Amino acid sequence: MCGIFGAVSLSGAPLTHPDCLAAMGAALAHRGPDGERIVGHERARLGACRLAIMDLTTGDQPFQSPDGSIWMICNGEIYNAPELRREQTLAGYPFRSTGDIETIVPLYERFGADGVGRLEGMFGLAVWDDRHERLVLARDRAGEKPLFWTERNGELRFASEIQALLAYPDQPRRVNPAAAALYGALGYVPAPYTMLDGISKLTPAHFLVADRRGLTVRRYWDPAAVAARPSRLGTPATLRDVLLRAVERELMSDVPVGVFTSGGLDSSLLAAAAARVMAGERIHTYSVKFAEPGYDESPHAEAVTHHIRTIHHAVTADDAALERAFDVVTRSLAEPVGDPAILPTFLLAEAAREHVKVVLSGEGADELFGGYPTYLGHRAAGLYRRIPGREALRWLVDRLPTSTGKVTLEFLLKQFVAGADRPLIERHLTWFGALGPDARVLAWAGGLLNGFPGDSSLNRVLWLDFLTYLPDNLLVKVDRGTMLASIEARAPYLDREVMELALPAPAALKVRGFTTKAILKEAARGLVPEAVIRRRKRGLSVPVARWLNAGLRSLADRHLAAPRLFRDAPTARLLAEHRAGARNNARMLWPILMAELWAERWSVDTESVRVG
Repeated sequence: MCGIFGAVSLSGAPLTHPDCLAAMGAALAHRGPDGERIVGHERARLGACRLAIMDLTTGDQPFQSPDGSIWMICNGEIYNAPELRREQTLAGYPFRSTGDIETIVPLYERFGADGVGRLEGMFGLAVWDDRHERLVLARDRAGEKPLFWTERNGELRFASEIQALLAYPDQPRRVNPAAAALYGALGYVPAPYTMLDGISKLTPAHFLVADRRGLTVRRYWDPAAVAARPSRLGTPATLRDVLLRAVERELMSDVPVGVFTSGGLDSSLLAAAAARVMAGERIHTYSVKFAEPGYDESPHAEAVTHHIRTIHHAVTADDAALERAFDVVTRSLAEPVGDPAILPTFLLAEAAREHVKVVLSGEGADELFGGYPTYLGHRAAGLYRRIPGREALRWLVDRLPTSTGKVTLEFLLKQFVAGADRPLIERHLTWFGALGPDARVLAWAGGLLNGFPGDSSLNRVLWLDFLTYLPDNLLVKVDRGTMLASIEARAPYLDREVMELALPAPAALKVRGFTTKAILKEAARGLVPEAVIRRRKRGLSVPVARWLNAGLRSLADRHLAAPRLFRDAPTARLLAEHRAGARNNARMLWPILMAELWAERWSVDTESVRVG
């Protein structure tokens, strides 16, 4: 695990700002505090800041081929490296390390950029082929690891995080209006966009090839094609075996490993699976202990981890701790992260860093197996539309007293009636987004599902969440939150074998009646307590509704009464409703506040973005 960065000339001219490579490395030091190395010449330079996880003594990057013509850097872990190493050793490749990352070099030498398709793992990688003056960038299938790039004046520059690209004096800091419109609607920026004009995010499951002939981006794994295959998910036992294998693969490490747990199904199953795989070893687990009772699930996590017999740590997230995390996140990241759960994620990672360098996390289970209450809302919407006089019901629901608690019944009912009459995708983005979709956003979302099976089942919104909300919101939150504390997060539910089992499975196996994650719950029986399986999903959340009226009141007033970036957004009205207790608008206000703070912190040249 590390932060990777570099710049290459596509014209053959010397790099215009070679001294900026050191500044790029400094901007990514939190991703790799165990060492930094840069290689190259006047036309190409690549660097890596290393967080030593595997091969602690000989695994320093960049790696080079024996003849020096291939340079390679990778942020991530390659889980099928043992098989690749055996194959390449038999072919005579002289490895200099014992870890997983160097296996990419002979794979590229043999297959070129297409070799990326043989990698199993999470990665953002770069290969410079000096003989052909060719750069290859690639990103893992689910999007666990980030990779950003920009082309300026005949040079292609890339990095694990945007702030490294801003080290260059010629990099513009103008807002991208299309990306900002998507962010306003969704609360996150989907690939390949970023909020900065001219900087792109490599889409998951794609690779980029750049040389003197130009630049191309290609897909090497197609989730739509996978979803169209016949389902192989027949029994809970099949799923359990696949998950146990995934956890075993992702426990590979030369340093201690822990698990983030909430006491819910996804994380409890990971902790139980890890305990089974690492029988006889004590696993560290970490949960958040909120000061506000309605948000605190730490007793559930402690009960589960007592059952599994882990070494458990409850990490306090009171107002003071959350405010400190808020300062770190808003000061450090050159992209707005609209999910407030990044704050407790950072606090968990900071605490975990005292004992481990790697944690397992449950991202992906909800999107693959149907875990969100929203999916039940889609089931209920059909019933709601058949109710005569439902306008009266909607009027009554809208007048329920407003609560600032965590996912209250009142909040869910108001969300439900606001979108229940809309078509499936529009309804989903209304419930799941920030300010909500307009025609442009709906056209974009519909285009993403081209190639997927054309049924009208719940799988349509599960697939959409897998393509967008998961990589561009949840995995951003986890990667940035953990790497700010210099630890690595791995998501076993996003193992390729798990994804290819879940994507084509019928929606009825995932959401059965009004039971979410039905087959995953059946697979968990015998591994986790029955009480965990029966618990209602709550999710990691933060009391931002109260916070906007209290500790962040003056900041919210300054940025939301007359926003600089989202000038057409109705934030002043939404804030007034929120302050008066007429409606809990925190889900809409928080992402906009984060974007406004980002624009100010990074001196972004803003322009009016039409929203809604």
